[in-house]
Amino acid sequence: MMNKRMQEGVRLAEAFLSTPRISFSEIKPSELPDKPGVYAIFCRDTGETLYVGRTKNIRQRLYKQHLNGTFSNARLKKYLVEDPEETTILDNAAAKQFLLNSCYFQYVVEEDTMERGRLEGLLSYLFNVRYMYEEH
Repeated sequence: MMNKRMQEGVRLAEAFLSTPRISFSEIKPSELPDKPGVYAIFCRDTGETLYVGRTKNIRQRLYKQHLNGTFSNARLKKYLVEDPEETTILDNAAAKQFLLNSCYFQYVVEEDTMERGRLEGLLSYLFNVRYMYEEH
């Protein structure tokens, strides 16, 4: 039997999974919310979850940083370039092209900081994320 907290976790995961899939190649910044939330980035070809994150601004994080940012503010690009299994992704431009050609994301708006942290952890566990950054 699930307790109330476990039921809430299942509800949050199901709500997240029911959100639209948005391809990086079809991203329209004006259609992304300027709000806090949690997001996951997936590889279209394999279905693998590459990255899960939380942010204070979904539009800025996904469009300006992950897609168009440099290694200093787009960790996923850095991970892709440094991944020995990704032999064709050698620099920031190739990582951006990979996102455009092969990746999509889903997100959910969540105003509460604590809930964002919980949801990020839950989704990271459930989706068996490839790139997890070390605690600091």
